[in-house]
Amino acid sequence: MLLHDTALVFGRYARQTLRSRFHVFFGVLMPMLYLFFFGPLLVDLPIADRGDSWQVLVPGLLLQLTLFGAAFSGFAVIVERGQGVLERMQATPVSRLALLLGRVLRDVCLLVFQAVLLVVTAVAMGLRAPLVGVLVGFAFVALLGLSLASLSCALAVRVPVPQQFGPIVNAVVMPVMLLSGLMLPMSLGPGWLDGLSKVMPLRHLVDAVRDAYLGRYATGSLLYGTLVALGLAAIAVTAGTRVFRPADA
Repeated sequence: MLLHDTALVFGRYARQTLRSRFHVFFGVLMPMLYLFFFGPLLVDLPIADRGDSWQVLVPGLLLQLTLFGAAFSGFAVIVERGQGVLERMQATPVSRLALLLGRVLRDVCLLVFQAVLLVVTAVAMGLRAPLVGVLVGFAFVALLGLSLASLSCALAVRVPVPQQFGPIVNAVVMPVMLLSGLMLPMSLGPGWLDGLSKVMPLRHLVDAVRDAYLGRYATGSLLYGTLVALGLAAIAVTAGTRVFRPADA
């Protein structure tokens, strides 16, 4: 029943996405710009112990793509709230978990597709990474996308005034981006900044994907990053499912 309901909801949102090719490719635009105009500046950076510049930059761009793409996915829920679509869906016998999963799995598939485009472009520009490491990176994109899209939808359902959604997301996303070492490893900075960044869950996912792109699979960073990603996904899906219940449930 859950799989059937999830597939129905997923199909609805997937068809919407396929009808908007602009939406499919627009999300990858900003990471592509970083790749083209910021990546070449890192070529001579002395980070040999952390891999070449592309092995440092591309994992960060993958998670940057996921951060911005998933964090703002709740805007669609805001629109549905205003049109009464969300309330009608909540009144159906469809599983609350399916209502969330069908929606966010669409976002996950879109993010992974955009991540593939980004990696293919990076390979053309000089990225060299093991296939297993690249696949691990896609797995982290999927997990992080699932987590952030779920939290974004939960916020969109509960935010009292629709106009508050964007400022709240921006207030969270910008510090996370700056303190997670998406562009460069935080270990290159002063000790206080490196220590502060460790409270950001995304920092550990970035370190894990960078290890995977170096072919280092038996490291503490990869293990810890995996545990953080799985734990965040479990918490986010649970929270998202609860807020998708009708208000009088």
